[in-house]
Amino acid sequence: MAILTRSTEGPEVQPNEAQQPPTRWPAGPWLWLWPTLATLAVTGFRIDAPQLVTDELVTWDVAKRSFGQILATLHNVDAVHGTYYVLMHGWMTVFGDSSLALRLPSALAMAGTAALVALIGQRLFGRRAGMCGGLLFALIPAVSRFAQEARSYALVVLAVGLATLLLLRALDVPRSWRRWAGYSLCVAVVGLLHLVALTVLLPHLVATVLRARHERWALWGFCLAVLAGTACVIPVVLSGRSQVSRQLWYVPRPDAWGLVDIWPKVFASGLCAGAVIALAVVAPKKRRDALLLCAALAVLPPLVVWVASLGDISYFRFQYLLFTLPAWAVLAGAGLAAATTSRVAVTAALTAIALLVLSDQHKLREEYAHHDDVPTDYVGAAEVIMKYHRPGDAVVYNREGPAWMLDQGVRYYLPRGVKMREVFLATPAADNDELFPVYCLEPARCLKDESRIWLVVPGNKPDPLDAVPASQAWVLRTLYKNYGTERLSGLTVALLQRKV
Repeated sequence: MAILTRSTEGPEVQPNEAQQPPTRWPAGPWLWLWPTLATLAVTGFRIDAPQLVTDELVTWDVAKRSFGQILATLHNVDAVHGTYYVLMHGWMTVFGDSSLALRLPSALAMAGTAALVALIGQRLFGRRAGMCGGLLFALIPAVSRFAQEARSYALVVLAVGLATLLLLRALDVPRSWRRWAGYSLCVAVVGLLHLVALTVLLPHLVATVLRARHERWALWGFCLAVLAGTACVIPVVLSGRSQVSRQLWYVPRPDAWGLVDIWPKVFASGLCAGAVIALAVVAPKKRRDALLLCAALAVLPPLVVWVASLGDISYFRFQYLLFTLPAWAVLAGAGLAAATTSRVAVTAALTAIALLVLSDQHKLREEYAHHDDVPTDYVGAAEVIMKYHRPGDAVVYNREGPAWMLDQGVRYYLPRGVKMREVFLATPAADNDELFPVYCLEPARCLKDESRIWLVVPGNKPDPLDAVPASQAWVLRTLYKNYGTERLSGLTVALLQRKV
């Protein structure tokens, strides 16, 4: 019987498991429980501590628009994230837009992935390996990082893990079109959430070919399911192709070292990457088909993305390869189960890994932990404004440079009841069907005799007016004087008062 086919007698035990007295490792439907709870506990700890970053502010900005505005925006930008924005629009309608509410779908997705890791590990390497893999997944710092970020990456990891489990179930009974239909639907979801994640179809093909040695219907079912699933993604492919140069212009073309350097970033910890890969290397070699599948899941997609990124557009970002983490966790779980002989030894090993990554986990929960560029203190800016705010105050934002969502960042942390007119704004981004607003061509005509204007600009220049466009700065210098300035991390807040 092929290793990738589930045995009717239950998962095959590891060689060391066969020599030991039976242990009460959870099996069947309960195997997923402890990894799921562990992942929820780890990822939920201080989930709202880091300030929102640019990508999360984009999620908030787009998802809070009307459904019609979201669709119109996707015609111009971010079509590849459209499914996620629509999902978040519905989520925010029900649960609100607090940082906890925005990030909770990602945390739940990572917890669900931990369950899938345990179930896949059980199928391929046995119960103990499945449990170890699921618990290891909970400890990976990148799991916490992206469980605490309001972007689609955690949902992509979940969708890829579910697609892999559904594929294994379909390969159990290759003539069951119902199982292939479930797999096909999941392939469509993977593509709708993130096109790069469709590279997982290559390792899935490897698993199918291995199964086809014993049941040729497997290859037919796989091909038809993939064709049906990817057909649903064609509109996103066409839209994304026209937008790709605009959205990924900043991603550098990788060199050969990139294939090595990417892994500490994917795991969000060099120490964790080394430990997990080392455990994966000692996974039992007797299960060759299972090893080949997991190795392909872990290594093939990054290799394919690396090759594709040698052209005009680079897709080689570590965020796009997070979906390989479940495969690494399954392999590492198998290696840990093979290297230990008792529950005490497993517990000791997991504790050691937890201590190894403790520093990385702590850093991920600091206030600016998710800021890849200069930390920008949106909370501090909002607090300064609220300390001295008066009804009728107006505001000027400058969105240039890395802080191009500066206005949305400050608005997010201001009380929802505080409304300040942005004096030089002609058309808001939502009405412009874009991520960027349109500003007045003649700034002087946009003023309405405001007595006080808040100025929020990136950086900490001596004169904050030097950080706004020259035409706006001239008008403000002519009619207003600087009443006070507060320099914070990554931005400056100034209060301008009209000259008498």
